[in-house]
Amino acid sequence: MAKEAEWNNHFNIGVDSIDNAHRKLFSIVRRLIYVSENEHHGQWACAEGIKYFKNYAMKHFTDEEAYMQSIGYKGYEVHKRLHDDMRYKTLPALEKDLLESNYSQESIHHFLGICLGWLTAHIMIEDRAITGKVANRWKTDHCGEDMSALEDALAVTIQEIFRLQPEIVSEHYSGENFGRSIIDRLTYHSQKVPQVQIFLVLEESLVLQAVSSMLDMPLTKVDKMVTNAARQLSLHIVDQVAAHCRLSSHYELESNHLMSPEQFEQVFYAQYFDYSLLFNTGNGYFAFCIKLE
Repeated sequence: MAKEAEWNNHFNIGVDSIDNAHRKLFSIVRRLIYVSENEHHGQWACAEGIKYFKNYAMKHFTDEEAYMQSIGYKGYEVHKRLHDDMRYKTLPALEKDLLESNYSQESIHHFLGICLGWLTAHIMIEDRAITGKVANRWKTDHCGEDMSALEDALAVTIQEIFRLQPEIVSEHYSGENFGRSIIDRLTYHSQKVPQVQIFLVLEESLVLQAVSSMLDMPLTKVDKMVTNAARQLSLHIVDQVAAHCRLSSHYELESNHLMSPEQFEQVFYAQYFDYSLLFNTGNGYFAFCIKLE
C-alpha cells in the first residue's frame, strides 16, 4: 500500500489508555500491510490478522465509550453512533468483500485503506473532541426518517444508473480515501435560502463500468471523456435525490468542478457536513456528502 500506517504524536488526545489503544491499532494495521504484501504469508495469516484487528477495535470502542460516560462527555451519543456505524455497517460490508474475493490482495488493501482512513479521521476529529482539543465535527446527527429517505433515494438512483445493488457502508463517512476516485463538487445557490454544497466521490471502477455499459465496449482507462461522463452522472444523481436535499426549484447550479483527493480532504476536514453517506455497489464505492450553509 502506498500509505504507511505510522503513529504520530499529533494523534494523542491526552488520555493514556485511549492513546495506547490507538497506537496498538496502527501497529496491527502496519503488520497487516506487511503480511498482505509478503508472498510467503497466505490467506489464513491475513484472515487471522484481520480478525484480531476487528476484535481489538471492538474492545477499544467499548473502553472508549465507558471513558466518555465516566467524564460525562456531552457528545457521547453521537460518538457512540459513529462507533456503531463502524461496528454494524462498515466492518461487516468490508468483511463480506474479503470473503467473496477469497481474501485477494486487492480486497485486503481495500479493507486496510478504509480502516486506516477511518481511524485517522476519527482520532484527529471525533476522539480529540473528547478532551476539547478540537470542536465536535458532527454538530447535527441526522437520523430516522430523513436519513432513511435519503438512503433509499440514493439506493434507487444507483440501481437505475449503474444497474447495481448498493448497500450502505456508513452513515457517517469521514472523508477517508477508499481507492482511486473521481470527486465532483457541486454548489447550488438561491437568493431566498442557504447555499448547498454536494460532494460525490465515485470510485473509478464504478464509473468505468457505467460508461462501458453505455458504450457497450470495455474501457480500462479514465480519460477526459470518462471524467466528463462522471460529472454528468453526478448531476443526474443529484437531480434524482433533490427533494431529499432541499434542492427545490428555486435552487440553481452555481458551479460543478472536479477535485483532487488532496483538495477534497482539505475541504472535508475544514467543514461540517449535514449528511455524509458511503455505499458499496459491489463494483466500487460511492460517497455522497451534503453541506447545508
